[in-house]
Amino acid sequence: MSGVNQPYDYPYETVAVSQTGQVLGGVGAAGDYLHRLIISVATAVTSTVTLLDGATSIVIMAANTAIGTYSVEMNLRSTGAWSVTTGAGASVIAVGKFSA
Repeated sequence: MSGVNQPYDYPYETVAVSQTGQVLGGVGAAGDYLHRLIISVATAVTSTVTLLDGATSIVIMAANTAIGTYSVEMNLRSTGAWSVTTGAGASVIAVGKFSA
């Protein structure tokens, strides 16, 4: 129950289409909190979104996902800096508490 431990006052950061490893926050750091990813798919064939936690890569959205908007609850703390890679058909709003 993240709302109990983490009041819902999270800032957000946008990740445009075709970004490679965009760090969330000014510098990103271990212990940063990622609450949610809001993914907007405009082109299904290039809709990939990958979340990286330091060296660990996690595919959040695969190619050929239907056009639309998806809210993906994460509620995770990082072991390294969070970063996001987007395909040409997807953009992201990352919600959480990230290092400045």
